[in-house]
Amino acid sequence: MRSTGTYAIATTLGEAVQAFVPHALPPRDPPVSPEAFATRNQAAEMALARLSGVSGLAPSVDWLLYSAIRKEALLTSQIEGTQATLVDLFDDEAGLAISNTDDVEEVTNYLRAFRLVKGHLRDPNGLPISVRLLCDAHRLLLDGVRGAGKQPGELRRSQNWIGGTRPGNAAFVPPPPEQVAPLLADMERFIHADGSGLPPLVKVALVHAQFETIHPFLDGNGRIGRLLIAALLEHWGLQPEPLMYLSGYLKQHQAEYYRRLSAIRTEGDWEGWLAFFLEGVACAAAEAERGVVALASLIAADRRRLLASPKAGPASYRLFEMLPTMPRFTIERARQALDTTFPTATAAVKLLEDLGIVAELTGQKSKRSYSYQDYIALLAL
Repeated sequence: MRSTGTYAIATTLGEAVQAFVPHALPPRDPPVSPEAFATRNQAAEMALARLSGVSGLAPSVDWLLYSAIRKEALLTSQIEGTQATLVDLFDDEAGLAISNTDDVEEVTNYLRAFRLVKGHLRDPNGLPISVRLLCDAHRLLLDGVRGAGKQPGELRRSQNWIGGTRPGNAAFVPPPPEQVAPLLADMERFIHADGSGLPPLVKVALVHAQFETIHPFLDGNGRIGRLLIAALLEHWGLQPEPLMYLSGYLKQHQAEYYRRLSAIRTEGDWEGWLAFFLEGVACAAAEAERGVVALASLIAADRRRLLASPKAGPASYRLFEMLPTMPRFTIERARQALDTTFPTATAAVKLLEDLGIVAELTGQKSKRSYSYQDYIALLAL
């Protein structure tokens, strides 16, 4: 059995515990063999390539990105216990009243953190994937929400633990705080070093597991670790546009996700984790591909219905093209988006409602709100 780390005695809350300190990447004694994962890795890379291919079916990749990034923000937050739904998120963006504002704020913070990282990676003068960038993302993630008192944007200065009511009965005790910065520096070197001979997807899997093992923050490690997956997929050119996210697969297989990570530490089982991760990428990319095809088909069918209507005009066409990034809205929001008069916006919305493309939600005479229901239903699958 390979050793994947050592133990250090850490004292916290008056208890001496064994804290796990992982060895630097890549795994050694024995190293992981790329040949052992060649078939799974090829299947995962092919699934990502097919997803990139079908993204051209949609008239605008921004439509796909809008929904994909929000689904990821939602699902990665749900893994941590957040109860918000996609409709809550869309209603919040539309300025409609929502009941669980705290949960939605956590999801929107993830979106802000994601946009920050993506912006840096696409800016020639931006930060590379680094401890500093992850800390900046973490600061946004915990801004003003649960965990805001847990040193947002800063590496932890105290011992943490996972599971259990105290360190002594924890499921896992990450490295002592003084080891966190050197371990992250090693991880950063691995990300930017050449010559490991490992395929990019295998490296993504190794880095994610290493990050979760280091657990460098007092809160938000799971979400930042999954954001890191998306960042690495872009960094290593595996996804031209971030349309595939793993959080749906990880949420669906949550117990196995945690068990596989744990087995790296307890049994040296990097192979089991890598097989699980590569299978997850292949499944998530195939699911994202089906989603792109379904969304593109729905939007094309609804567009044909609109084009066939004798009453359709420029305002209704423009409003329809906005629906995939504005699936819940009021007439006032439509008026602002169209930069037109209230009667023009009202007529455009009324036509889409008459054609069955959007539905009115309130049943009231005033302060009405509308929904692109079929689109939202597809996203919620």
